Amino acid sequence: MAVAKSLPHDAARLHVTGQARYVDDIPMPRGTLHLAFGLSNIAKGTISSMDLEAVRASAGVVAVLTAEDVPFENDVSPAAHDEPLLAMGEVHYLGQPVFLVVATSHRAARVAARKGVITYDQGEALLTLDQALAADSRFEDGPRIYQKGDAGAAIETAAHVIEDTFEIGGQEHFYLEGQAALALPQEDGGMLVSSSTQHPTEIQHKVAHAIGLPMHAVRVETRRMGGGFGGKESQGNALAVACAIAARQTGKPCKMRYDRDDDMTITGKRHAFRISYRAGFDTEGRITGVEFTHLVNCGWAQDLSLPVADRAMLHSDNAYAIPAIRIESHRLKTNLQSATAYRGFGGPQGMVGIERVMDHAAHALGIDPIELRKRNYYDAPSEASVDGGSAPRSASAPRDISEKMKDNTTPYGMEVTDFELHAITDQLVASSDYDARKAEIAAWNAKNDRMKRGIAFSPVKFGISFTLTHLNQAGALVHVYQDGSIHLNHGGTEMGQGLFQKVAQVAASRFGVDLGRVKITATDTAKVPNTSATAASSGSDLNGMAVKAACDEIRDRMAAYLAEYHQQPVAKVSFDGDRVTVGHEELSFEQAAMLCYTGRISLSATGYYKTPKLEWDRIQGKGRPFFYFAYGAAITEVVVDRLTGENRILRADVLHDAGASLNPALDVGQVEGAYVQGAGWLTTEELVWDGQGNLRTHAPSTYKIPACSDRPDVFNVALFDGQNREDTIYKSKAVGEPPFMLGISAWLALSDATAAFGETYPHLNAPATAEEVWRRATEVAAEVADGV
Repeated sequence: MAVAKSLPHDAARLHVTGQARYVDDIPMPRGTLHLAFGLSNIAKGTISSMDLEAVRASAGVVAVLTAEDVPFENDVSPAAHDEPLLAMGEVHYLGQPVFLVVATSHRAARVAARKGVITYDQGEALLTLDQALAADSRFEDGPRIYQKGDAGAAIETAAHVIEDTFEIGGQEHFYLEGQAALALPQEDGGMLVSSSTQHPTEIQHKVAHAIGLPMHAVRVETRRMGGGFGGKESQGNALAVACAIAARQTGKPCKMRYDRDDDMTITGKRHAFRISYRAGFDTEGRITGVEFTHLVNCGWAQDLSLPVADRAMLHSDNAYAIPAIRIESHRLKTNLQSATAYRGFGGPQGMVGIERVMDHAAHALGIDPIELRKRNYYDAPSEASVDGGSAPRSASAPRDISEKMKDNTTPYGMEVTDFELHAITDQLVASSDYDARKAEIAAWNAKNDRMKRGIAFSPVKFGISFTLTHLNQAGALVHVYQDGSIHLNHGGTEMGQGLFQKVAQVAASRFGVDLGRVKITATDTAKVPNTSATAASSGSDLNGMAVKAACDEIRDRMAAYLAEYHQQPVAKVSFDGDRVTVGHEELSFEQAAMLCYTGRISLSATGYYKTPKLEWDRIQGKGRPFFYFAYGAAITEVVVDRLTGENRILRADVLHDAGASLNPALDVGQVEGAYVQGAGWLTTEELVWDGQGNLRTHAPSTYKIPACSDRPDVFNVALFDGQNREDTIYKSKAVGEPPFMLGISAWLALSDATAAFGETYPHLNAPATAEEVWRRATEVAAEVADGV
């Protein structure tokens, strides 16, 4: 079979040679026009006057549009209808599009956009969580609360109680290819849109509404993106809509791309959180109850903030069976860029909260952090898998009687039946030589005053499915041509993660043919309708199963015809090794396809899949929002300089659960990249706004993503030997988002190293930049000097 093989990315050669074609590389007809937004330079206010004469007179300008010129719906929001394409009298953040320039070149449009003269009646901007909370500026009437048991009572009667408040910063997506779109008006009045988007159907929907056409008149195509990470789930709407409106008005093709500074200034980021916690533990380190308060900075528009904040709540237990828990979430509205989807979709923030609690408790109780976590893990599954089959080799039984007594349900009432972290943790601790290294680090630290090393562990239990249940569906279109070649199309988008290759491997496996027979073309709303975004780590799960359904239908038609033709039972027909065997007859796949074609057998089929077993009430916070969980764990070692706060990741050991991997090479690459990106979020990537709401970290010169030299010097990544207990495509598991949270171990390792300068817990915020590490190390060391 083609699945389970380590094969290169289908476009790897094109990527490394620079031949891969992105939106900005698509050849355009002569006369194509280029667009740029004129942006607000204040964070909140009412437009009192707008002088655009200099803009219109600027060289190359063809048209200048304001909100009054938008012909139909002036909205680019994903759902809430609160995000106009162009400001309608009021501006809500610094960088909000106010007018649109249409010009003969990209440069001409950008130059002209800076010539607008706009005056405002400036209002008082809400830029911080404290300001928004004081003004009761929020997206829901009050806080959302999910709870299980009586957390307050459990904490009050606990032997040990810890509490703290800490900050978690946002994160810029920093995809290599910026936001881009183009629109070509069609002869029938329709519109063909190419967009760098994770959600072609949403682009289709927003464009159709903006130019007053039904969805069938708008076709959206996406061949690939140069990265997305959630930043192209909804943030591409504005560019595509702007291009379509301008193309409708001018009758000419229109193209738009953001320069990097504009991209970072205009688009949303990961949601910043402030998390307060209070937790109770017994004398053996088992958690009895925990209370969390999440303050979420959502920015000026709702975007996807509600489901992001929900998912943070849903991952506030992470890997731990918590008897009593209360999670209170405030979704606050501020005058900053509208925060949006980012890899993990709120899950990382929720997970950081409970990992901080576990780390803090281990320090306070003097228990090894891994041992304390293991004592609080959910029970391992029984030796029988969920669907009645045999468990994978990795299953391990609960460790002791106390673990067997645990309530293995999450705070939202979903039973955890596939928990793999007991085995993963034991395997990783052994393979990383954790115990010996921890002892060696302690000895090294005792001899060094200025430099300290730290080591930390963090596990991941991440739920897989869209929490908006109806999004858990996918379609596919498969053709087998008479020469035996296979063409397929599905609703997923390719952003470098290797989805197309994995799905092609599925198709090749279903027909038993060589992978070279299979070709996947650009995601196209005219071929597969009503697609969900490629998000929630669901791309392979959903689209792989949809392709499987389509392939199986064609294969079964072929088998029935060939069996009848050769007067054999259908059971005697098999597809394998690029051959089709019918009884004692053997045909090449080409011969079989031609025979079926001449026998007038349909060799085209659509496939459809919807994820089973899902039931979720987000208001009550009860149900089964996830089909299954993906697991993983990481151990990270760092070194810190107390005098400067500078630090390095020395080593990372990662063991991740991808189920029965469809393509181990691609999955290991995803794990490696996710770890580095997660570590970057929590260590170096700091977003800074000034007191006027101006984003100061708006370019690579001021915003530090991890470079190649920032990866661990020793980087050991392995996939856990197991398979999915649920009926997914070839028993694989999603691997896009879950390993991102393995980077939490780097932040915890910095905390461990910082704590080594004294005896108290260092209370690190995130990101733990060099400045933050220096502040906390200085505090810890000063407490020792003062005898605290």
